[in-house]
Amino acid sequence: MQLRHLKCALPPTEGISKVTTITWSSNSRRMAVVTTDRIVHLFDENGDRKDKFSTKPADPSGAKNYVVRGMAFSPDSSKLAIGQSDNIVFVYKLGTEWGDKKSICNKFHQSSAITCITWPHQQHHEVVFGLAEGKVKVGQLRSNKPATLYAHPDQSYVVSLCSSPDGRAILSGHLDGTIYRFYFDDGVLGPSNSKLTTHPVVPYALSWGESICVAGSDCKVVFYDAEGGVLQHFDYSGDEAVREFTTASFNPSGETVVVGSFNRFYVFSYNMHRSQWEQAGLKLIDNLYSVSAFAWKPDGSRLAVGSLCGGVDLFDACIRRHRYKGKFEFTYVSNSQVIVKRLANGTRIVLKSHFGYEITKINIYDDQYLVAHTPETLLMGDLESCKLSEVPWAGSGKERFFFDNPQVCMVYNAGELSLVEYGRNEVLGTCRTEHMSPFLISVRLNEARHQVDENKKIAYLIDVQTVRILDLTSGITMATINHE
Repeated sequence: MQLRHLKCALPPTEGISKVTTITWSSNSRRMAVVTTDRIVHLFDENGDRKDKFSTKPADPSGAKNYVVRGMAFSPDSSKLAIGQSDNIVFVYKLGTEWGDKKSICNKFHQSSAITCITWPHQQHHEVVFGLAEGKVKVGQLRSNKPATLYAHPDQSYVVSLCSSPDGRAILSGHLDGTIYRFYFDDGVLGPSNSKLTTHPVVPYALSWGESICVAGSDCKVVFYDAEGGVLQHFDYSGDEAVREFTTASFNPSGETVVVGSFNRFYVFSYNMHRSQWEQAGLKLIDNLYSVSAFAWKPDGSRLAVGSLCGGVDLFDACIRRHRYKGKFEFTYVSNSQVIVKRLANGTRIVLKSHFGYEITKINIYDDQYLVAHTPETLLMGDLESCKLSEVPWAGSGKERFFFDNPQVCMVYNAGELSLVEYGRNEVLGTCRTEHMSPFLISVRLNEARHQVDENKKIAYLIDVQTVRILDLTSGITMATINHE
């Protein structure tokens, strides 16, 4: 992973003005930053400041002596939850466009200070926050009521909180070193919580990606599996220049994690071929002081770094990038995620293997249709509609691709034709034919207006004199027509 400094989004002050939290909206269009001055600064996707607003105390008539402990955007990017040390979580409705009116749509008063906050991307109406009294709660936006997910048996202060990559679970780190895990109700199994492990020191730095990364004052970075077993650890306690680790954050693919310390931060990447973590880099920055906050842009192309003195720096992140036929630029932000940019107008699309497989080859046909290969899957997409698909595939490498139908990609290999509908992660249907030509194939998908049921059909040649019509939804042959 290469990290290149792009710009200083927020200049540091002469004294201590800690950046307490940074968060990106899931659509990558906004970044929110707050320091100890309790003012939220809003930046666009390029790191240019566009707006700001002051937060409010829990008691409107009270003094502003609180600290913002955490912020998180909602999964739809329209709301911003702010947790404060004066025992309250505010949820602001920001809208989706610059200039939209801001308003407070939810308030969750508590009996102790909010210490951290996260908003799992699968929980659209539930924001999760930790308390100084050791409880982890959820704020339910629809009812405007909080509920306790679980409570530490000894009321140990919640020091850190993070969501799982799939958005269906959370981890909480506590002052006594314990780390707890909570699974949300997924419709099959009910909610559950359990103690994952006990870390040797306070887990101030806690993040969940390909593995679980934990670090703290002992100058060690430890990787755990999902059940709390130690996978690897990196010991920097023998280096006098290294101080305690303060924060950690995985990139969106979960394959790279950054861990912050004093005047530096470490980069660790997962080696898929060796199935192990490796130190991939070290950024030394004089006068940075302690790293207090990290936030990755959801497309993985930017890393925001906040410091003790109030500065926020943006870094460009990529493994490699190259030009394709002088018309497109491929930026590999991880092994399984690539940003495809059209150079003519700057439009971009994020190509990602949802199974975490390494993307090994990318081609673009007719300047519109994208095909990428991984060891186990095929990824296909339409750059105009921005619809992407990933399907299991054990191909020969001799596949032929046809894009004459705007709704489906036709893949022909060894006498078998496979149809993939853009935006669906499964093969729509297959059939065998030795007469492969876009002029001899007819595919129709839900073309009748006001149609309720799925109507997906293909007509193709079995031989030079026989046409078969196949229902792609049921796999039933609807008609076989012979021509003499």
